[in-house]
Amino acid sequence: MPGLIKREDIDEVRQRTDIKEVVDGYVTLKGAGLGTFKGLCPFHDERSPSFTVRPQVGRYHCFGCGEDGDVIAFVQKQDHSSFQEAVEKLAARIGYELRYEDGGTGPNREEVGRRQRLLDAHKIADEFFQAQLLTPGAAEARTFLHGRGFDRAAAEQFGVGYAPQGWDALLKHLRGRGFTDAELKLTGMFSEGNRGIYDRFRGRLVWPIRDIAGDTIGFGARKLYEDDQGPKYLNTPETALYKKSQVLYGIDLAKRSIAKDRQLVVVEGYTDVMACHLAGITTAVATCGTAFGTDHIKIARRLLSDDGTGGEVIFTFDGDAAGQKAALRAFEEDQRFTAQTYVAVEPTGADPCDLRQSRGDEAVHALVQSRRPLFEFAIRTTLKQFNLDTVEGRVQGLKASVPVVAAIRDASTRTGYCQALTGWLGMPDPNEVLRLVTTEVKNAGKRGDQGGAPAAAPRASAPAAPPGGPGVAAGPPSGAVPSYHRPDPRDPVASMERQALEVALQEPSLLAGGVWERFSAARFATPAFQAVHDAMRATDPALTADPVRWVEHVMHEVPEPLRPLVSELAVVPLPASTEEAVQKYCRDILSRLFELQITRVKADKMGQLQRLDPAADPETYQRLNRELMMLEMERRALRSDA
Repeated sequence: MPGLIKREDIDEVRQRTDIKEVVDGYVTLKGAGLGTFKGLCPFHDERSPSFTVRPQVGRYHCFGCGEDGDVIAFVQKQDHSSFQEAVEKLAARIGYELRYEDGGTGPNREEVGRRQRLLDAHKIADEFFQAQLLTPGAAEARTFLHGRGFDRAAAEQFGVGYAPQGWDALLKHLRGRGFTDAELKLTGMFSEGNRGIYDRFRGRLVWPIRDIAGDTIGFGARKLYEDDQGPKYLNTPETALYKKSQVLYGIDLAKRSIAKDRQLVVVEGYTDVMACHLAGITTAVATCGTAFGTDHIKIARRLLSDDGTGGEVIFTFDGDAAGQKAALRAFEEDQRFTAQTYVAVEPTGADPCDLRQSRGDEAVHALVQSRRPLFEFAIRTTLKQFNLDTVEGRVQGLKASVPVVAAIRDASTRTGYCQALTGWLGMPDPNEVLRLVTTEVKNAGKRGDQGGAPAAAPRASAPAAPPGGPGVAAGPPSGAVPSYHRPDPRDPVASMERQALEVALQEPSLLAGGVWERFSAARFATPAFQAVHDAMRATDPALTADPVRWVEHVMHEVPEPLRPLVSELAVVPLPASTEEAVQKYCRDILSRLFELQITRVKADKMGQLQRLDPAADPETYQRLNRELMMLEMERRALRSDA
């Protein structure tokens, strides 16, 4: 039974995981000061590195696009996974057993280990097939690729390989790497006969099928030789790793472009995906021997952020009857999206691979650009079955099209297509189609048909606007929360306050003991910085011994518009090159902050003293003088320590 992961286990995984090691798997990081690393941001295109990782506080922040978070958020965004999936992946990475609320359970440790063995076997097989493509025996495979317009670089980009002829080339290779026959049977890479198991893929061109995280989970193989009695394409059968209804070929390569461009292009084959990507359509994916269905939609919605704010799904199909039938099947699934859905049909029947070969990259782009709304395609395809030049044909076309229009769930869109259908049929009364469609909607609702246009589900609200820059809140409507403005970097007080917060977030252990009392009593002139300081004061000072948890709790306490600022302050490199220099810099900054507070208090007390009549209130006069003397001694002590 699934359950929520216990909060303390989430904290433990976050604390035990080295964020730099995880990020290094996606981004090339280089040192940028003591304890700070930089690289090119994986979330936006840039030439100069602005993506900063600070392992000591367990966070990353991009000073270019504003993306920020901890190691769990990074895995979520990179793998497009849920929070729970990211935590479970990181826990498995460090060998930590998670506990779940309400008696729930997570992945079984034995199952996790078995899954990892399967992944390891696929990774080794993937490397084996790719190496075989360069051998003399793979000449036919290389000829096939060249004939489709793919060179060696393209093969390497997509991991294309070759399964040697014979019965046990891969079997021997994996046995030699320590895998048992019992394990190999579970991979789907082997068939079983009277004499035991043997290679499933033999004498074929092989494509690795990878999940969204980039792990190889199966293979697709095309036959090359006439004496091969098997099907033209042979895929991995259903296994614990490979579920064809949940797999999209090319998703590992396309996921970033899909999320960035808010577009998903669905093509029909492996070579079509390759052709699209090489032509610049890097949002292309393909299903693996099955129609685009419910589980594929879940993947697409996650990548497209399908929240009603835009995005498009484009299906490419051949112009023949089979292609039109496939497009109409897509119509049935379309309304699970709030993204706009389109169909791009090549009239000549050429697929993207053929188009790229015969007419170049521009033809592939032109195919995608020729897309038409899926609703329009479905209706027009229905009308093509009838002779609309006759009265009888128009009546038949109307009767056949009404259920298609009635199946459109969004009422406004349905009304619009009623008007469009009126025009396509050349009918004089626009209300006639609307009346028939409305009646069909009601009847379908009574029958309980899925296509009966039920009330549209409420759409998720659009995400909050991004911050306006470092230290700036793009702020919600006036009156909801305070508005924070970007401090003037030329203001010496604001600059010093910012440096003090950087120190307090990155080296919180320096706040221990009496230093915390002084820091907590400080007041900041800059509203945004004062709000961050308030969040620190609301956080348990015992957490200063643990920088990762300290920053996380401060992030939780600070107003949401200021969280990007806290992330930025927590990772910005401190101007020191050794640990000793960092400690000295931090103490100096805190001393300056405390001296500034003393100066402010002294100014207040001097004002009180000047307004006081010594003769009328000698006791208060003497007390203020004593306090001023103590403050001056404290100020001198701070300078002496510095």
